Parts: sequence; C-alpha cells; structure tokens
Amino acid sequence: MTTNKTLIATPRRIALLRGQAVDMPSVFLDEQGLRDLELLLDRGYFPLCGYATRREYESILDDGRLPDGTVWPIPITLPLSGELAQGLSPGDAVSLRDPEGFMLAVLRVAETWRPDLRREALAVYGTDDPSRHPGVERLFRRQGTWYAAGGVEGLAYPQHYDFRALRRTPAQTRELFARRGWRRVLGYQEATPLHRMHREMLLTAAAEQGARLFISPLTPPSLFTEVGSFPTVRCYEHFVRHMPRDVALLGLTPLYSRGAGPRGALLQAIVNRNYGCTHFLVHEGHDDPFPGDALFYPPWAALEALQALQAMDAPDPKDAGRGRLDIVPVAVRPRRYVPAFSLYLEPREIKEDIASEAVSHADLTARLGRGEDIPEWYTFPEVLRELLRTHPSPARLGFTLFLTGLSGAGKSTLAKVLSIRLLECQDRPVSLLDGDIVRRHLSSELTFSKEHRNLNVQRIGYVASEITKNRGIALCAPIAPYPESRRQAREMVSRFGPFIEIHISTPLSVCEQRDRKGLYAKARAGIIHGVTGVDDPYLPPENPELRIDTTQGTPLEAAEIVLAYLKTRGLIGK
Repeated sequence: MTTNKTLIATPRRIALLRGQAVDMPSVFLDEQGLRDLELLLDRGYFPLCGYATRREYESILDDGRLPDGTVWPIPITLPLSGELAQGLSPGDAVSLRDPEGFMLAVLRVAETWRPDLRREALAVYGTDDPSRHPGVERLFRRQGTWYAAGGVEGLAYPQHYDFRALRRTPAQTRELFARRGWRRVLGYQEATPLHRMHREMLLTAAAEQGARLFISPLTPPSLFTEVGSFPTVRCYEHFVRHMPRDVALLGLTPLYSRGAGPRGALLQAIVNRNYGCTHFLVHEGHDDPFPGDALFYPPWAALEALQALQAMDAPDPKDAGRGRLDIVPVAVRPRRYVPAFSLYLEPREIKEDIASEAVSHADLTARLGRGEDIPEWYTFPEVLRELLRTHPSPARLGFTLFLTGLSGAGKSTLAKVLSIRLLECQDRPVSLLDGDIVRRHLSSELTFSKEHRNLNVQRIGYVASEITKNRGIALCAPIAPYPESRRQAREMVSRFGPFIEIHISTPLSVCEQRDRKGLYAKARAGIIHGVTGVDDPYLPPENPELRIDTTQGTPLEAAEIVLAYLKTRGLIGK
C-alpha cells in the first residue's frame, strides 16, 4: 500500500529551510542523483524516505531486503567527497541542489561511511569488473567515495521543461487510473521506441490479464539537453495514438535502466507498483545491459526472481505485502512477422516451413543505417518519419577520431593530414583537438598529475561529443595514457555518433629519437618529472578500432589506412 503524501515540505517550512540553507554545506547532484531524489520526494521509491543507512545498505546487498524484511533490491545512496563526509556529524543538515545550484531538498544526516564499492557491484550487478558491465563502470566513477544517510525534506522537485503533460507523480497517476475505472493495470517499460509488433504484443497481454496499459519509456540518465531522449518520447506519443481508445496511458517517470538484470527489474516493478500498476510486463532479457543475442544475465532471470518473490508468503500475516512482491509479473514474448498471413505471431505458433521475420528496434536501426526502405508492416509512418530525422545515414553522422599514443608517436602529424584529407573528400566540418592546443586553450591551469591528465581527456571528450552531436568530425590527438579517461570519452561521444579509437603504437625508442620537444632528454636528465613513458606510465588500449605504427610508413600512408576504415563503416563515401 502506497501513500499519497509526498516528502515536499509545507510553504512555511520551505521558507524556513531556505533561510537556514545559508549555513548548510551543499551537494550538487548529477543526473542520476536528481532522478533518485525525485523518486524519493514523490514516493516513487515508497517506503523509502531518504538515503540508505549502513545497516540498510548491507541488508539490501546481502538479502535484497530492508532490515524489516521489506523487499528492496538496490541501495539508494548519496555519494559525497571524503572531505565533506568527514566534516559531517549526525543531525547536521545538507542542502541538495541541482547542477545550477537550485535548492531541491535538505538531508538530515544520520551517518556517513565509506562503502565497499566492489562488494556493492558484485551484489547489484553480479560482477566487479567495469570492463564487463557499464553499470559497474558508472558506480566506480560516480562523484565521491563516501555515502551519507538520512531522511530528506523536499523544497521542490527537479525542474522539467519538456513533455510536462506526461509527467505525473505516482499519486496523480493512481488518481487518474481511479477516475478512468482502471482496476487492473499492466506496467510496461522499454528504453527504445515501439513498433507495430509491440502493439500486437501489448494488446494481447492486456487482453489476457483483463487490464489496461501504463507505458513509460526508460530514458537514459543524461542532461536534459540530450538529443536522444526527445525523439524517443515523440515516438512513444505516436505509438500510443495508434492504440485503441482508453487502453493505454503514456507517462514519463524519473526511473531509468540500471542494467542490473533481476535486481533492476525488481526496482522497476516496485516503482510501477507505486504508480498504481497491479501487473508488470517482463521480457527475456529484462534490464540487461546488453539487450539482444549476447545477454549478460541468464534468459528470463528477471522473471524468475520476480515470480519467486510474488509467490512468497509473508512471515507474519500482519506484514502481508512486506515480505513479498505486491505486483504480478507477466511474461511478454516478442513476435515475428509472417508475410504469408500478414500477422505477428509468437515463434512457437509458427511452423518450421513458414517464412517469418524477426522484428526489433535494433534491427530497424540497422536497416536505417544501411539506407534500406522500411516495409509498411514494420512500424507506423509517424514513428518512421521521426526516426529518419534522428537516424541519418552513416555518411551524414558526426563522429570522433581519437588518436592516443606517446609523445612523438606521430599523433599530431597524422591528425593534421587527416583533417585536410577529410575536408577534401566530404562536406562535414572538421575540428582538430590536438593535445598541445587543448592544453593551451582549454586546460592551461591543469598539471600533469594523473587526476589532471584524466580531467584533460574528459574535457576533450566533452568537446568532441558536442562536435559529434552537431554532426561534425572531431579529431582528437592527446596522449591519454589511462584507460579510465579514454572509456569516459568514448561513453560521452558514443551517445551521438561513432567513437573510433586509434592507438598510435610507435615504440618508445623511436619516440625518444624524434624528441622534437626535448621532453625525453630532460626527463632522462632528471630536469623534469612525470613524462609519459619515462617515469609515468602509458597504458595502451586493449581493443582500439585501429592500431598504427608510424615507423611502418609515411603520414599520408597512415592517413589512407584510417580513411579506408572510415569507408568500410560508411562514414565517408567511396
């Protein structure tokens, strides 16, 4: 049973808290933090009223429950810097703010502690290897190495300026269901646009359960200026208009996919329950970080976990609903299109000798990438028009070439040659982000410590992502000695277009012979320190798209290797 009462304070209390905030330390929330706070304040995370204490955190990791036995799969935590955390005491107040400094809530500190992130990763994601799971990588690089626990008191929800008519609190959504007389509601969440196959699949599931549908896309935890989320929501609006009247409601929730498999699916189910859903649709690879053929979690692992909890008896009749999952999981299976019948059918309904075609958004995106015509039976015309606007052919996409290697390896020379050749053979703008140029104009205050080297590469990645988003070509040529910052740059860019990492693998001995800047000579003489390759490590990429040794040919020949690769990807014309 959920409650209508949010954690937003009264107007008089809000005015008092704003006055007291002058003396409070502040925490500026990232996008993930903003979403978690909104779900705390509007009771999407009911029964939680704040961030997990250490006891709650350990209970969730060990048993998937709060200490009182309530099912809860993933700890909701507030990361802090060690400096701030160690200066706080129980009872202190901390203001929680958005990136622009707008005050959203006050945290009453219960305790602070330093978590074991590897233990958390193993419990939540099933691995502590960031190279195997993007959720682990995000966990390890989130701001702060300490957690603060305590209840929150809200002043305002995080601000939204987009699709405001679709944004309802759990209480408002439940009230709307009640006004419509919807007693049984199927929750369905997906991260990609929906097509004709999904319409048949969802209508069949709703009919079988005698229920209506609450459809809410899982938009990624990115800035509100992220271009990918907007066309996705517009596609959902078009999709719902093609559903029968009074069968489906579209809503935007702050929830996002954590890619945590069974635990992630369970969190989604709980939030959907709090929004008023009585049933929750679960697919074969639900909340898997790699949807498709190469699932990280076993097929149907999420459904099995939810069914086990839904069937569990409460240890005490007075605690009914506390020890079990108070929402019914329902399996949903994709369908294939059968041209002979012009129908979408489940694979088990199709005889072996009857031709059929798989249908998925990934397949549709691949077809668009190859420039194929999309059959009418695949998706709705309005959805297709939206996708055609936002999924240009590879030859119109922006992309980033990220050259990494030792000083003197030939990165800058190759980047200059590539910039000229790319301007010569195509019409997109080309921006050169050479390591020295960036250091002079963008990162002049940074030192050559590991922290600052990573920050420099992050800045390059951000600028490259903006260039790529606007369908230009970014040519980056930093040393970038550490894999973590290279991964972050890849992640920033890949939301908008291809990130092509090129390891300039020229040996150190050759780089020292070239030594145009005199860095190696000074480092060997002990005049300067922290030179990559001498007394600071260079950790080469394990799986770059290309690896080029500039001792094996001229810069023009190296450029032709890169251009040939771009042609095979369709990023430049032949």
